[in-house]
Amino acid sequence: MEATKAEEIHLRHVETDVLIPKMMREKAKERCADKVEAFNHCCKESGFFMVFKCREENAALKECLTQHYRDPEFFEICKQEYIQEKMEYERTGIPSKNRKQKIPTSM
Repeated sequence: MEATKAEEIHLRHVETDVLIPKMMREKAKERCADKVEAFNHCCKESGFFMVFKCREENAALKECLTQHYRDPEFFEICKQEYIQEKMEYERTGIPSKNRKQKIPTSM
């Protein structure tokens, strides 16, 4: 029944064009972690000359990220996750970033 309810949720323009793509960018960075790390390492090692020395790492990172951004299946996965978070927020009134915080075990 939840899948039916998730499909019925109407998403606003800002959700489909801003919030879900933002989620996609964050998840794509996780999926391309090795390329992100290689680019960051190159930048740290190259200093001011990173623009010239890290072209290969930058191109590999862009290619990996773009591949995910253009994947309609990846968009759908992120969309469904966004809808689940939205439904949970409507149910509890607690934003997802606050739900994920650890609760202290002792007071």
